[in-house]
Amino acid sequence: VQLQASGGGLVQAGGSLRLSCAASGRTFSSYAMGWFRQAPGKEREFVAAISWSGGSTYYADSVKGRFTISRDNAKNTVYLQMNSLKPEDTAVYYCAADRLVRRLPDYDYWGQGTQVTVSS
Repeated sequence: VQLQASGGGLVQAGGSLRLSCAASGRTFSSYAMGWFRQAPGKEREFVAAISWSGGSTYYADSVKGRFTISRDNAKNTVYLQMNSLKPEDTAVYYCAADRLVRRLPDYDYWGQGTQVTVSS
């Protein structure tokens, strides 16, 4: 599975962005998908994940109620809608795919990352 993340950018605090992650291959619908982020000098951390069917979603406490993960298996794409953005959300955001959904950053496949910068 090859993943291509997009949608990052510069936004003011309180604003919104929607990240997309397009996947290649015909087995996308059999993979769980996750979003992770990494700020400078920090470890990569879990943001959100979604099961292969989209029926189950998981969020880090820091983004719960502000971010929404979703997927469109017909388009081989997973999304991360980010609302009420805060400066501490600034990071490179990565999408990832694996057979099992989980919060650990050890997924089998990773996208290249997209920069999100939130100004105060």
